[in-house]
Amino acid sequence: MATLSDRVLSTSELKALQTRSNLRGGTRLAFHVALLAATGWWVAVAQGWWLLPAMFALGVVQAALFAPAHETMHQTAFASRRANAVVGWLAACPSLLNWHFYTAYHLAHHRHTQIPGRDPELMAPDPSSLGMYAWRILGVPFWSLRLAVIRDAGRGDLSAYPYIPATAAPLIIRSVRGMSLLMGGGAILSGVLFGWTTPFMFWIVPQILGQMPLRAYLLAEHTGCTQDRNGLTNTRTTLTNAAVRLLMWDMPFHTEHHLYPSIPFHRLGDAHVLIRTKLGAVQHGYLRWHAGFIRQLAAAKNTQ
Repeated sequence: MATLSDRVLSTSELKALQTRSNLRGGTRLAFHVALLAATGWWVAVAQGWWLLPAMFALGVVQAALFAPAHETMHQTAFASRRANAVVGWLAACPSLLNWHFYTAYHLAHHRHTQIPGRDPELMAPDPSSLGMYAWRILGVPFWSLRLAVIRDAGRGDLSAYPYIPATAAPLIIRSVRGMSLLMGGGAILSGVLFGWTTPFMFWIVPQILGQMPLRAYLLAEHTGCTQDRNGLTNTRTTLTNAAVRLLMWDMPFHTEHHLYPSIPFHRLGDAHVLIRTKLGAVQHGYLRWHAGFIRQLAAAKNTQ
């Protein structure tokens, strides 16, 4: 868990920022669903080579469902706990990211942010070469873990994941199995009803394409930050355009979120205004960060 947070916002400031809202969560979710419908329609009507950008757009929006899955895991997307659970579980399914599994994984990440051997996000080390960077962006570690979890839950054994408490394992196993049946059954049913290209056009290929920008987005959150418990320096806030903030539920304000995970997404911008002068890792733009990181990896290769 990040330290120093008690020195940044006052108790009264934090209390004012913690109010959750079904209306704000529902409005953002409606926007996301509308984007899914629009990009899905584009895939349905696209002809020839236009199908590729259409599937990419659908994939980006599908992969970005990670944002509400993440926000609901913190119980901050909605005031209603039931709404958080239902929306979160469904939002995580297209990426095969089971919500109950992710809850255990992500709580461990928050509890041990950037602590080697304890933060599960550090199981895949920061890329130290251009090849490792490409491997991460392509999503190979992500998909490998997703399939491994489905396999292990199918066997009824999650002992390979030390961040899952024994008391939570039965629920997670049932949840992963339910997700697998829903997505697998849905893919088969859509193929039978509409043709076997359907699950590939509307789910499988878009997911493969759309996860790559999401991997790039997530890589910027902690890579190159301090590996210690200083919450002001072990996480990066990225200042970006309104479209990215809207699609990703304002999570580019990532240091603010890590310091105060009880603040709902729609107040993170306000938190940023209050603490921005104290942040130790701030980046202007994702493309700029990746360009600098690639130059760093290339320079390291040239010195070998």
